[in-house]
Amino acid sequence: MVTDYYLPTLGGVQTAIKAHREELVRAGHEVVVFAPLAAPSTDPDVVRLPTARRFAPDGYPFTWPLGSATALLERELVGFDVVHVHTEMFAALAAYRAASRRRIPLVQTMHGRIDVYTHAVLPVPAVTTAILAAVHRRGLGAVDVRLDPEAPYARTRSARRMWRLMVSQAERADQVIVPSAHFAAKLTAQGMTTPCTVLSNGLEDSLLDATADPPVRRPAATEPLRVLWCGRLSPEKRPGVFLDAIARTTGVRAVLLGDGVSRSSVARRAARLGRGRVEVRGSVPQSAVLDEMRSAHVLVSSSWDFDNQPMVLLEALATGLPILVTDPDLAEALPADGHRVSRTPDAAGLAAALAELRDAPEEIARMSSAAIAHRPRIAQRAHGDALLGVYRAAIAGD
Repeated sequence: MVTDYYLPTLGGVQTAIKAHREELVRAGHEVVVFAPLAAPSTDPDVVRLPTARRFAPDGYPFTWPLGSATALLERELVGFDVVHVHTEMFAALAAYRAASRRRIPLVQTMHGRIDVYTHAVLPVPAVTTAILAAVHRRGLGAVDVRLDPEAPYARTRSARRMWRLMVSQAERADQVIVPSAHFAAKLTAQGMTTPCTVLSNGLEDSLLDATADPPVRRPAATEPLRVLWCGRLSPEKRPGVFLDAIARTTGVRAVLLGDGVSRSSVARRAARLGRGRVEVRGSVPQSAVLDEMRSAHVLVSSSWDFDNQPMVLLEALATGLPILVTDPDLAEALPADGHRVSRTPDAAGLAAALAELRDAPEEIARMSSAAIAHRPRIAQRAHGDALLGVYRAAIAGD
C-alpha cells in the first residue's frame, strides 16, 4: 500500500489503511506500507519514502523528491502482486510510475474531495492548484478527461483542475475503490471509466475488541448534553459552524478533538463562549478519541459537501455513540435509527437538532441502541472478501 498520509498522524485515510492492513495480515497476506514519515520507521513492513525536511503542508510529512521516491518504490516492489494507492499527492505519483515500470497491477482508492480541500487549505488556491495540477500532469502523464463543467461542484477553474487531477489518476488505475456511492457517482459524472467498486471502509478487529460491549447512552434529564466533534480543524470541516451552533444552544457542553490550520481561530472562538462550554483539546491518540466517544452523548459532523465516508463516524458507531450530521450524503454509511440529519446544514439547523436531542434523552438511548446493533457491519472483516475480489480483478485485468 502506498499513501501520502500514515500513522502516527491521525485521519480517515490513515485509519482506513490501518484497518486494511490488519485484516489482510490476519487473513495470511503480506502487506507493506510505503509512506512519508516524520521519523525513521521501526516497523520493517512500514517503509519510509523520501521525505521533505522542512515542508509539511497541513502538518503532514511530504514525499519529496518525486524521482527518489519512484526509484525507491521501483526497487522495493519486486515480487508484489498488486499496488494499492490511497492518496493523490507525490507518494501516489511515485507509486503509479514504479508500478507501471514493474508491470504490477494498481488499485486506487479515492478517499475524498481534494477540490474542496485544496480550496480551503492551500494559500492562493487559484495559483497553487495550477502548480499542483501541472506537477501532477508531468508526473503521471497526459490523460484525456472530459469534465462536466456544469456540475455545481466543478464550476470554478480551481475545482475543475482538481477534478481533472482526481479523474486522471483514477483512469490510470486498473481498478478503483470508492467508499461511498455518492462520491462514486460524482467521479463517474466527471468522466471516470475505470472499473469501480463501491466498498465501505471498516474498522479492524483490535479496535472493535477495544470498544466491546459499549453502554447505551442514557443522559439524565438534568445533565448537559455532552457533544463531541472530532476531525481536522480546517475550513472544509466547518468547525466554525459547529461553534456557532453551540453558541445558540443552552444546556450543551462540547469537546473538539483535532488539529489543523484553523486550530488557533477555533480556540479563540471557543474561549469567547465562556468557561465550561467548549473544550478544544487538539490532536490526541486514537485511544483518547475512543475514550471521549465513550463519555459523550452524541457525535457531530459539521462537514458539508466535502467528506466521502469519515472514519470517525464508524468509530463512533463502534462505541455506541449516536451521530448528528449536516450533510445528508453521509447518512449512507449510518444505521437508519442511529443518526439524525439536521434540517439545514447551517448553524441554525444544527442548533435546532442539538436542542431537540438535548430535550429527548429517550431518543439518544434509541439511537445509541441502533448504533450498537450496527457494529458487526462496520468491521473490516465484513469487507475483506470484497477487497480481495478487487485485487483479483486487477491482477486478472478484468
